Amino acid sequence: MIKLKIAVIIGSTRIGRFADHPAKWIAGLAASRAEFEVEVLDLLDYPMSFLGQASATEAQTETAELWKKKLREFDGYIFTVAEYNHAPTAVLKNAIDLGDFIHKPVAFVGYGGVGGARAVEHLRLIFVEMSAASVKTGVHISFPEYLSILKDGKSLNDYAHLVEAAKNQLDQLAWWGRALKAARAV
Repeated sequence: MIKLKIAVIIGSTRIGRFADHPAKWIAGLAASRAEFEVEVLDLLDYPMSFLGQASATEAQTETAELWKKKLREFDGYIFTVAEYNHAPTAVLKNAIDLGDFIHKPVAFVGYGGVGGARAVEHLRLIFVEMSAASVKTGVHISFPEYLSILKDGKSLNDYAHLVEAAKNQLDQLAWWGRALKAARAV
């Protein structure tokens, strides 16, 4: 079996963010599968300037290069996607712009008013331009589920439809990951 190295990328750096919940959850589900080796990458650990920003410090520029180099280690990616104003966070979009995802699969765990669906759709279009392959199934955590986790202590595993979507997504990520890894090797 081909072992795929998968990065779970936490796509929000906001104070009080929810992103840690879906990131830990999907990373745990993926790590429980024999075909995946999983690492969580937190954008808080990669303070980068915005692409092309004239006032970028040397440290920010070096961090962006480390980010790009780190991303090259992986065979596929799962992004946690917060939706703000019908779009992904600026820090996530910037990290994508500064990254390298060519001929690799990407998957999304969105959250927000409509499960982050609008932000995820933005990202699907962006990744087409970056020559990445977006898997079909997204995991969308709606606002009532989000609130029940924060206020009632529920877990994402308490929602059968989210667990089923995650399973389908991971199946697709494994298929695309194997296919694209083999194609990149040729």
